[in-house]
Amino acid sequence: MEGLRRGLSRWKRYHIQVHLADEALLLPLTVRPRDTLSDLRAQLVGQGVSSWKRTFYYNARRLDDHQTVRDVRLQDGSVLLLVSDPRWPGEGTAGRPGSGALSGVPGEG
Repeated sequence: MEGLRRGLSRWKRYHIQVHLADEALLLPLTVRPRDTLSDLRAQLVGQGVSSWKRTFYYNARRLDDHQTVRDVRLQDGSVLLLVSDPRWPGEGTAGRPGSGALSGVPGEG
């Protein structure tokens, strides 16, 4: 019975929504239990929405891109919040072009 249940989950689809707080938009998405948050980001890009530098939240929990729909326990009708990540503007510049240590300019870094 468990094998049948696992086999059926491959065909299961959830209709969820993503609330883009910055633009006050609510976008519908169709997802599968094995889809990761990265897959959801790809769907949003396909709809013309950049999810770069934004973070998903569900039930007041920050979600990571490697987590699946099943991991975060999304259900049919769930709403994810996608907000700008406050960590991006304040991050250091290490590893970015022209940041000194990796810029290749003698005397910097």
